Amino acid sequence: MSTDTQTPNRLYFAVWRWHFYAGLYVIPFLLMLAVTGFFMMLFTTYLPEYGDRLPVPAAETALSLEDQGKAALAAVPGAVGIVEYIAPYSTTNPALFEVADGADGVVVALNPYTGEVLRQTVSGDTWNIFFETIHGTLMIGDLGDRLIEIATCLGLLLVVTGLYLAWPRQKGGARAMLIPDLAAKGRAWWKSLHQTVGTWMSLVLVFFLITGLAWAGIWGERFVQAWSTFPAEKWDAVPLSDATHESLNAEGKKEVPWGLEKTALPLSGSATGAVILAEGTVVDLAAMETIARSLGIESRFRVYVPQEPTGVWTISQNSMSYDGASPTLDRTVHVDQFTGKVLADVRYADYGVAAKAMAVGIALHEGQLGLWNFALNAAFCLSVVFICLSGLVMWWKRRPAGARLGAPPRPEVVPYAKGAIVITLALSLAFPMLGLTLLAVMALDLVILSALPPLKRLLN
Repeated sequence: MSTDTQTPNRLYFAVWRWHFYAGLYVIPFLLMLAVTGFFMMLFTTYLPEYGDRLPVPAAETALSLEDQGKAALAAVPGAVGIVEYIAPYSTTNPALFEVADGADGVVVALNPYTGEVLRQTVSGDTWNIFFETIHGTLMIGDLGDRLIEIATCLGLLLVVTGLYLAWPRQKGGARAMLIPDLAAKGRAWWKSLHQTVGTWMSLVLVFFLITGLAWAGIWGERFVQAWSTFPAEKWDAVPLSDATHESLNAEGKKEVPWGLEKTALPLSGSATGAVILAEGTVVDLAAMETIARSLGIESRFRVYVPQEPTGVWTISQNSMSYDGASPTLDRTVHVDQFTGKVLADVRYADYGVAAKAMAVGIALHEGQLGLWNFALNAAFCLSVVFICLSGLVMWWKRRPAGARLGAPPRPEVVPYAKGAIVITLALSLAFPMLGLTLLAVMALDLVILSALPPLKRLLN
């Protein structure tokens, strides 16, 4: 291939070079995200590890929640109290209790009719949490989060530059963009498959990258999520805690709806709230079940037990916890621990536009909407693996001899292209980490490499 920078292909070579360098960084992360994402989807959707879907023979009458709670506590040596109760998916599934034991806590799955313990699992000690920790932070905390956010932003750049490179420039070229040439040989065969698979998956990849970025520490937490948080001020005259809904998440888990994580929790102990329970009712787990059913919450839901002197009972059914059949059924209800009055009731309809989009987007992202969703997501994960490996194969087949990286040639002068500049500026403004990364790469490519010829020869 010609490297003459005076040809009309100068912009093509410049875009190709950006695509190449972005791919060098992004490919390991995309492979990691695809593999860990698939296993997270598998464990949460079809192989839940706490015993959520274990079969239980249905009986006429279940034990009281008080007796079920006692059975869960008795099963855990050193148990000091119940942290969370999760109602069964159906009459033939276990009830779950998270029990505090002074350490990490234990999740107990038990037969609600007999109190028999079916499974005990240390909270967070699951393959799902292991893969989720890698998926979100590479197991190195904030540094891992930032590295993944950079990779995700550069993934958007990969999509834009990849579509530009694949865009038909000759009559009939659209066929090459959409249909692979299986008769091609060698690198041309890999390029054809890489191009067509990349084209078909591009919009889906953008969806996954955006919904993933919504969890990232910079773009998600400090920009989009901060602007889209449900305003607790809507709860008229309800005193608020310094703690947020995010504090309800157990270590390593994301159970609280995205749009509520940064919202302050109400406080117990005031005269406010709506009366649901009959006068004299003891405010306990059974009372929370009564409130949930009276509000129309069906099937599986969870109850967070107040752990602080002014904490509240929280009843929740949401897609983040794999509870409801649809993200549009999200419901979070807070109850005063002393009076049993409902202090706040947040539904999907109360979410802002971004929070609604995230509730649906996360459910799709995690394959929660049925077998079709799981199958499509699994196929997408495979396509991501293929697109990464085919890119590596293409590079391997065109790499130069010797210890050189074999980057596409950099034109000395890149033609002025308004469209490219507008797209780059728009992406940089929308995603600050992408803008900073682009500046760093430009400094490397245009300044540092030019000043250090040996390094330039190595990376070209």
